[in-house]
Formats: sequence, C-alpha cells, structure tokens
Amino acid sequence: MKDQIIETIKQYDTIIIHRHVRPDPDAYGSQGGLAEILKASFPDKTIYTVGQEERSLQYLRRLDEISDDTYNGSLVIVTDTANQERICDQRYLSGDKLIKIDHHPNEDPYGDLVWVDTTSSSTSEMIYELYLYGQEKGLQMSDQAARLLYAGIVGDTGRFLYPSTNDRTFQYAGELIQYNFSRTEVYDGMYELPMNVVKLNGYVLQNFEMNENGVASMILPKELLATYDVRAADASLLVSALGSVQGIKAWAFFIEESDQIRVRLRSKGPVINGVAKKYKGGGHPLAAGASIYSWDEVPHVMKDIEEVCK
Repeated sequence: MKDQIIETIKQYDTIIIHRHVRPDPDAYGSQGGLAEILKASFPDKTIYTVGQEERSLQYLRRLDEISDDTYNGSLVIVTDTANQERICDQRYLSGDKLIKIDHHPNEDPYGDLVWVDTTSSSTSEMIYELYLYGQEKGLQMSDQAARLLYAGIVGDTGRFLYPSTNDRTFQYAGELIQYNFSRTEVYDGMYELPMNVVKLNGYVLQNFEMNENGVASMILPKELLATYDVRAADASLLVSALGSVQGIKAWAFFIEESDQIRVRLRSKGPVINGVAKKYKGGGHPLAAGASIYSWDEVPHVMKDIEEVCK
C-alpha cells in the first residue's frame, strides 16, 4: 500500500491534504508533516493543507484557503480521520482520487486507497514510516516536516506514556530529533496553558467525582466555561488531568458546546471506544469521543462506562 500511495502521489501536480475536525497535534502533525515531505521531495508540485484552524495549534502550522476549483484534477489525502463525518472541510470528495491514511480502527474504509495501521502510536508515525519506505523513490525529509511529525507523535502518545508507545515509536522519535528544530518550543506550544485554563484545571481537580469502582466524571457546562472565559476546545485539553489519580480506571469529561455536549473518554485499561460508538462517536480503545444532546444522557453514558469497567 505504501508503494501504491507513493506512485499515486507522483501522478498528480496538485495535492490537497485534509484531517479531522477538532484537531489535535497528531492531526496537524500528520497533515503538515506529509505536506512538508512532499514539498521537499517534489518542488514542482503544489501542496495544500486545508481545514478550519485551531487557535491552540497555530504554533505548529497555519493552513491554506483554497477555491473549489483547486480540487479539479487533484489528489486528496485525508490523515488521522477514522470516519468521513469527522473530515474537516467536506470538499474532500471533490478531487480526482482519495487516499486515507490513519491509525484508528478502520470501521469506515473510505477512499480509493486505504492505509490503516492500528499498531501505530499515531498517524504521524505512519507518515514517517512512509518516508522511510520511500527514500529510494524520491521522498525527502526536511526540518519542518520532522518537527511536525515529532509533535504529532508526542501528542498522541502523551509524551510516550500511553500504551500505544512501542519500540518503533521510540526509534522514530530518536531519528526525528536529529533534525534541526527546537524540542523546547514544541513542548512549550503543546503544554503551556493560559492562566484561565490553568484555573479551570484546578476546578477540575477539586470537583471531579469518582466512585468506588474507579469510574470518574467531570461535567463542564457552558456557564462554568464562561466563568473562566475558557472555550470548549481549550477545556478538552484538560481531559488527561485525571490520568494520575490513584485507583482511577476510566473517566469521562462532558463539555457543553453551543449545539451539543462533547464526551471525552479516557481509560487506563478497560476498552471504552465501544461506549463512544454507541453514542455515534469512536476512537482508540483507551481514548475516544462522542456527542450527546441532553444532560439527561449523562447517567446513561456513565452506566455504560461502569459496565465496561466491571
């Protein structure tokens, strides 16, 4: 499949790269890292990265704004996006051919070419693997590409703490840091938080609830977010804060947005992406997300998590 992807890339002059809505560092890292590799490898091609920008990730990359006509005769690649509903910018179907590159379970195998590897820690890791495979076929790495891929790997492994981290992850990260970029700047951009978000984190640590079975929850209605002047997207950055709590098995953040309540699920062992799927979401076995549309659904979600933990 890697060979087919590289040969397809060579056939197109215009390549447009998408990723998922509500992006994280791996979405930006895989999307931007692939773009920078292709720019370094094929300077005569025109490469775009598109989607709604996320303010907290602008330290990684700024995205392109392109017209609908740009898609005519183009190759579209979607990275780090399991299902079509989550692809940011629905023009992804307007190109000549579509490629999916992802590390989530392949429950929606869209695209003309599909490369999914659930053993990879991140899609950024897969993009680096694509580069390694394609070195003799003309692929070249750049400092900027290495920076983006490293950030994506660090983000999706929780600084190499998550179980998805393996020997290959450490090997690739070790090779990427040989390029010329500042790891300190990457970490600062990824983990420094504004004071208002830090104060909300204090509220989370003081007010989350956990039962005797190690199942925890945190409810963040929009009125509370307004009190701290925190966006829902920024509140989602705090979901990992409970991972260091002794005895915790799985937990859910319920973060109210204007039109829905985002459910962020995390686990230290029990597989919880089945719960997310039940509420029209998905994700990894230990990190997933979904949406509900009423606070009345919260007890049902928590009951499902409880059953999984049992």
